[in-house]
Amino acid sequence: MPARIDRQGGYLEQTASTSEILAVEGLSKSFGAVQALQDISFSLGRQEIRALCGENGAGKSTFVKILMGLSQPDAGVITVGGARVRIVGSRHAQNLGLGLVAQELSLAPHLSIFDNIWLGSPQVPFLHRRSALRAKAREALRALGVEDWGLDALVRSLSVGQRQIVEIARLIAREARILILDEPTATLSDSEIERMMRALRSLRDNGHSILYVSHRLGEVFELCDSVTVLRNGRHVVTRPRQGLEKTELIENILGRTLSEMYPPRAKKAAAPDVLRVQNLSVANAVKNLSFSARAGEILCIAGQLGSGADLVTRALAGLAPAATGKVSFYGKRTPLRSVSKSIAKKIDFISDDRAGEGLFQTMRVLDNLIASNLQAHSRGGLLRWGKLREYARRNAERVGLNAARLDSPIGALSGGNQQKILFGRVLRNDAPGLLLLNEPTRGIDVGARSELYRVMRMLCENGCVLVMYSSDLEEVLGLADVVLTMFKGRLVHRYEGDEIEGSRILADITHPDARAR
Repeated sequence: MPARIDRQGGYLEQTASTSEILAVEGLSKSFGAVQALQDISFSLGRQEIRALCGENGAGKSTFVKILMGLSQPDAGVITVGGARVRIVGSRHAQNLGLGLVAQELSLAPHLSIFDNIWLGSPQVPFLHRRSALRAKAREALRALGVEDWGLDALVRSLSVGQRQIVEIARLIAREARILILDEPTATLSDSEIERMMRALRSLRDNGHSILYVSHRLGEVFELCDSVTVLRNGRHVVTRPRQGLEKTELIENILGRTLSEMYPPRAKKAAAPDVLRVQNLSVANAVKNLSFSARAGEILCIAGQLGSGADLVTRALAGLAPAATGKVSFYGKRTPLRSVSKSIAKKIDFISDDRAGEGLFQTMRVLDNLIASNLQAHSRGGLLRWGKLREYARRNAERVGLNAARLDSPIGALSGGNQQKILFGRVLRNDAPGLLLLNEPTRGIDVGARSELYRVMRMLCENGCVLVMYSSDLEEVLGLADVVLTMFKGRLVHRYEGDEIEGSRILADITHPDARAR
């Protein structure tokens, strides 16, 4: 069949119809000397949810950009709906039925749901019937199981999870057949994740195909029909999710065995308790919580959203104005409700929101690494930049960050490397302190996680106390020396050593009749 040029100016050649809605063959892309993709072949079936997994730098982002027409491959063939195409821009990709929901939402918060669904759409002519557009918008919401939402509600009144649903509804209303979702649940609560999954299953059952890019492997196994793994720009494996073991998937992503992911726990004599928390309460969310922690150990607090587990670390860091109770560190009283006094007591905090509470987004890697250590590297009120740069270089190397990137803007780094900066910032040259962490590996790939776990064990070896909240049960089991389980604001149990067992922890944090004590 002769080739022709489509209306967007892209090369298009008719091929035989198949059950595949999207396919690529021999896709390659390089940026200078860096080979981002090399000879990738891939196909997505109709009514299939395919997970795309891999570490940061594996090639996932480049692959998605090529599919959306934001970057052109050096070689390879792309077929959409049985037609061979060269996708020449994002508008062309949309016309071909591809839609992307990126990590950073693109909604206008001061406009309504209806306005956001149609904002910027080429399908809306200058002269149009608003009633017809409203009917189509309602149909898109109905496909996602939220037909009861009012179209005139302002987006700023919605939760993050609800805004994600509006982003997807926008694509459905514009007749996207292939949805690409990039880390869609990274900032969602458990209930919002469940709603998202129900919506995606409904879309699949109604004829859509979904490419699901995620580091959250639990969601991959719960939602997806199949999995494709990229590593170092190459296709490693594509497998049906049925019959695939989680350990096997992780090893394919890492290129090494799972046993290498979590560093071994130190075997040493039990140290004395140096952190003591008595009757910690935060409004009605945390109720009379008491516990202790030893130097050189990782204490994990496990609990679901709403259990109050995430507020414990924030309260100890001085970030909960309503917190009450008694806290001592190395025998000295530590005041609550004061961030500056907590820092003075060598208490550091790494938030689960690195963009909002962790990083200075407009500054360099160097500036972010030294932000908490300016006073120690100044003389007479003047900063000693030579000392500061050396301090930043040394700490960057200790957390596995390339020191050649000290002058790079934060936005140029992957999520994993940004998280390493937060760890690099709290590495102290003086006496060990207390490090509080909330979801320290949220939204980063398993390779970067492995490096951060190594840093956490290094801190323990240096005598630090680590208290961490995590909703990732596998992470808790792989890291913790001590586990506290919480339910409805109260302590359920404390586990140590061989007592730490997945089924016990899961029962504690999920059973509605758990007897807190």
